[in-house]
Amino acid sequence: MKQLSSFMVLNVDGGDRVSYTYNEINEETGEPISTNNKKNFYVVNPELSGHINAIREYIRQNKLEG
Repeated sequence: MKQLSSFMVLNVDGGDRVSYTYNEINEETGEPISTNNKKNFYVVNPELSGHINAIREYIRQNKLEG
């Protein structure tokens, strides 16, 4: 099984790109098969883009203002 260990959203040339890291684990033994695997993708799904924008707005309103 694959287990997400981290992710971040980057603004690249005006578009969002998600980078993520995961570990692959043997489901029967719990032993790691591979660790610190990295992948990324550009956000093209409107629903996902809306979620990312909601997080950005939350940060603006609750962490940057004041």
